[in-house]
Amino acid sequence: MSSFVEISIEEFKSRQAQNEEINFLDVREEWEYIENNLGALNIPLAEIPTRLSEIEHLKSQEIIVHCKSGKRGGQACKYLKSQGFTNVKNLCGGIEAFQA
Repeated sequence: MSSFVEISIEEFKSRQAQNEEINFLDVREEWEYIENNLGALNIPLAEIPTRLSEIEHLKSQEIIVHCKSGKRGGQACKYLKSQGFTNVKNLCGGIEAFQA
């Protein structure tokens, strides 16, 4: 069992369609984000430890994390949980699944 929760593309798109305010974090590299993004805050996975202050205020709020396919997002979720973030979710399948 993983130490983080996943959110399905369907649930995410449904919440987006309802204009729900979502704390959305993209952990892909900056060049990947520039090439194609979903409007999330971009903090590459390797930079999260040094840029935690940018999202510290979201510690008790839901944060949905995504990457290209889900792997880096999962790593980011595990790290954020270890740093006291209580409600992080990985977008299942990442941007690839979102665009499929």
